[in-house]
Amino acid sequence: MTEAATPDADPMAAGLAGRHAFVTGGGTGIGAAIALALARNGANVTISGRRQAPLDEIAARSDAIRTVTHDVADEAATLAALDRAVDTSGRIDILVANAGIAETMPIGKADLAFWRRTMAINLDGAYVTMRAVVPGMIENGWGRIIAIASVAGQKGLPRGTAYCASKHGLIGLCRALAEETVHAGITVNALCPGYVRTPIVDRGVDNIVEKTGMSSEAALKAMTDTNPIGRLIEPEEVADAALFLCGTGSAAINGQALQIAGGHI
Repeated sequence: MTEAATPDADPMAAGLAGRHAFVTGGGTGIGAAIALALARNGANVTISGRRQAPLDEIAARSDAIRTVTHDVADEAATLAALDRAVDTSGRIDILVANAGIAETMPIGKADLAFWRRTMAINLDGAYVTMRAVVPGMIENGWGRIIAIASVAGQKGLPRGTAYCASKHGLIGLCRALAEETVHAGITVNALCPGYVRTPIVDRGVDNIVEKTGMSSEAALKAMTDTNPIGRLIEPEEVADAALFLCGTGSAAINGQALQIAGGHI
């Protein structure tokens, strides 16, 4: 059975019926949770990613979800994917810039190619999608843009120079765009989760084990312990925050970086 808008839809997400949302990195983790939440609350959703199979798995769960494939680091492919989404489902009202990577490396071993790849995916991809959808939002007098940043966009992490810089940059991008569009009926905000139960965390555990010889259990605990709440954040908790930012009750929340880590980091 596929999901659809129901009487149990979140009242904080009122006003989403018929809106078209575009979610990058929508095949897994946070992006998938946000896409399903938006679809459940009446939005038409396009999810994008590099691999078709994960996208199809999420789309199979809701009649309101469509898919397009592209690499956010490829500007031409990204713009073409956005055009296909508009052709299928109409003007994009909501953008969730979620696609990203979380690779770390000591700065002495991180060459310029590593730095540029991180920026291309985590920051350039968000910039290209935002730049493309803003004119339509301005014309319509309404829009919601949400970037999935990280607590690493608000603090430093060892071995994370490229990653932290990309997420700090993403928050700066949101704040600047919020100022630019503040009178156009558009809000632009960043969500900054701590460690979330996603495939990125699974890969992080594997990376720690490989590099340190630590057990998987100890590696996961080391990551979990950085969340003040003492556990991994669930993707649905991030999705709930995104859902609120898309609803009618959040119009005065703009240019913010909202931390979702169970406490201050």
